[in-house]
Amino acid sequence: MEQFAPSLMCMDLVQMKRQLNVLDQQMDLYHFDIMDGHYCKNITLSPMVLKAVRQCTDKYIDVHLMTTEPADWVEACATAGASCISPHAETINTDAFRMIHKIKDAGCDFGVVLNPATPLSYVEPYLNSVDILTIMTVDVGFAGQKFIEEMLDKIALAKKLREERGYHYRIQIDGSCNKANYKALREAGADIYIIGNKGLFSLDPDLRTACEKMKEEFRKETA
Repeated sequence: MEQFAPSLMCMDLVQMKRQLNVLDQQMDLYHFDIMDGHYCKNITLSPMVLKAVRQCTDKYIDVHLMTTEPADWVEACATAGASCISPHAETINTDAFRMIHKIKDAGCDFGVVLNPATPLSYVEPYLNSVDILTIMTVDVGFAGQKFIEEMLDKIALAKKLREERGYHYRIQIDGSCNKANYKALREAGADIYIIGNKGLFSLDPDLRTACEKMKEEFRKETA
């Protein structure tokens, strides 16, 4: 069953509590981006904001670490209320197993994120430990980019490997999830759709109505 994860960097932070109250009733989990300005040239949310979000919701929160030193962020994110911590594979493969243990010892699920140019084989040695496998369908750092269609093959391969080897990870898609590609993503094997401005927040000024429109678009495109 598909799940929807609003990208909280796209919400109106001034109206955070009110918007979370609406999203809690409509969505399945949350996607929380932390960018350090070094791994990608942008700065977004922080553990301090995560702590405030956690005070407003009991939903599952996946923290996406776009940081050059993800180990430095694990304790702060776990303490602030992360449910899952997902660093980029490109930043942890020199000490991936130590990072897995660090995250799980902190009481969080372990996720890993693959950039579009990074093959699935890069994380095969520890796929059995992954709870959420996030496949980027745009390059990291900024909203509003064009969907990279070549990633559909990577999603399909991730699904195939899970079925063949009995892995338990959920396949999460990050980047330009909207009505233009819902059908292709579902057919490829997506489980979780991260939805941002184009897929959700810009659909209507009223967030509840925007959620309803998003779900209707998904139903129509995947019928």
